[in-house]
Amino acid sequence: MNPMDTVIWLVNFPAAHGYAMVFIAGFSILGLFAMSVRGATPGGALRSIREREGLPQGSSRPRGQVVGTIVRVVFRMLAFVMLASLVIGILSLVGVPVPRAYIYDNGTTATGTMDGDWVTFTTTEGVEYTLESNFFTSAVYPDRDVYFPSGEPVEVRYLPGHPQAFVIDSEQTPR
Repeated sequence: MNPMDTVIWLVNFPAAHGYAMVFIAGFSILGLFAMSVRGATPGGALRSIREREGLPQGSSRPRGQVVGTIVRVVFRMLAFVMLASLVIGILSLVGVPVPRAYIYDNGTTATGTMDGDWVTFTTTEGVEYTLESNFFTSAVYPDRDVYFPSGEPVEVRYLPGHPQAFVIDSEQTPR
């Protein structure tokens, strides 16, 4: 499995669900950043009051400092992942093909059919996939504004190791 294919597959998720990712990331990012500050860990407020008042600590090494640091780092990493998802989602909504060009250039070709917002195709291994290509972030590349009627065959390009990352080739239609 190609590592770059895996990265594109991961980036394709927020790009394919751009509308939902903008709302999910937009509402969660502030809470994640708030949880990543020093005072958000349990016992942190009591510890800071004891330090400010000059009271002795419960032990020579305050408990919870390591756990609190790990919690802050995890929430900070999640916040940056959500921030990246927000940016990818916004770019996908305005028409920037973030992972689509890579999938188009490096994907395996298959013939599929459109059924509303759903694309059904069979991989070279014989596995059939039915995946969403919704109105807001359609998986069409290079011309994103092409209309494909329901039930008509379409040319699909997908990553061999990750068929969920796909594009509908707007330049070709099966004959």
